[in-house]
Amino acid sequence: MTDTPHPHSAQAEQTSASTDGRSGTTRRSVITGIGGMTLGLAALGVAGSAAAQSQTQTEPDRNTAEAGHRLAAACVLTPEQTEGPYYLDLETVRKDITEGKAGVPLTLRVTVVDATTCLPLPGTAVDIWHCDALGVYSGYVAGGSTPDTTFLRGVQLTDATGVATFTTIYPGWYVGRALHIHVKTHVGGTVSGGKYHGGHVSHTGQLYFPETYNDRVAARDPYRTNSTARTPNARDGIYRRGGSSTLLTLTQAGSDLGKGVTGTVVLGIDPAATP
Repeated sequence: MTDTPHPHSAQAEQTSASTDGRSGTTRRSVITGIGGMTLGLAALGVAGSAAAQSQTQTEPDRNTAEAGHRLAAACVLTPEQTEGPYYLDLETVRKDITEGKAGVPLTLRVTVVDATTCLPLPGTAVDIWHCDALGVYSGYVAGGSTPDTTFLRGVQLTDATGVATFTTIYPGWYVGRALHIHVKTHVGGTVSGGKYHGGHVSHTGQLYFPETYNDRVAARDPYRTNSTARTPNARDGIYRRGGSSTLLTLTQAGSDLGKGVTGTVVLGIDPAATP
């Protein structure tokens, strides 16, 4: 007899990773930590002539040129990550996906750029989904399915600067997985009736959180009532396969963590890719 993975477990996600044809190593990528500076420097070609100018540059000039080199080198394609078993093709376009779920408020800002040019990709659909503070996904509960629930799932289109913004909560955790948010990007579709239609998936990945914040969040209600042992990033087998490239940069809103955080990340994709 073959054991069936628990619906909210690392085994379930690993099983999905091994059977989902979209989850293998591809030429698409996720790049992080480059933000607006990346776009400006890439567009201006700062890195190109730094070596030739080194004898006449001041120290600040040289530092800027070296930063340009690093940013240009970061704009490369890297493997994507597994979709996991909890995706629902709802395609609901909305910014606030909380549906009353309790937790530390999270403003998530995802910037999507063309990994070849580092230029922003406006009009790209960013599709996210994640568990609540106690490790439960909408549409799925231990022991069965609840397809009538849709909390913590939604789609936003990127604006003219390539940014999609969501209002959500800091996710919790479940067996064998670090804290994470799933993400897909879709291109070529349209919006009607509050839904995203058509187009194709151009990237599938996961976003992660710094452990310093995970520790602080885990000590707060309602997270501290989660009795499941928490898995750190370093012990998550999926995180170890490229997760550090999508580690969110977090900024706290004031001195009280309970007032929320903003998380930012840059996704570099090949918009023509069809996994």
